Amino acid sequence: PQLTATQAGRRSVREKGTYLILRELHRWEQEPEVLAACEKLIQVLIGEEPGPGMENLLEVKVPEEVERELQRLDQEEEERWGRGQEEPAR
Repeated sequence: PQLTATQAGRRSVREKGTYLILRELHRWEQEPEVLAACEKLIQVLIGEEPGPGMENLLEVKVPEEVERELQRLDQEEEERWGRGQEEPAR
């Protein structure tokens, strides 16, 4: 997450062909935590660049209610992975 927090970092990671490596890793990886991390990084790499003023994602102010909702969603995802209810996307 730290490396892809800045626009320059995201560009560097993309230029190294990281997406292709992650895509292949995601096909055979069995560990739920690794799969979740791959999916999150892939979303960053294939997503659109944030708008002006959001070049460094570590400096973006997130409203409290949005932060709480994101934490809740993360917790739900962790619980699903822990119970084996979510099948990894292939």
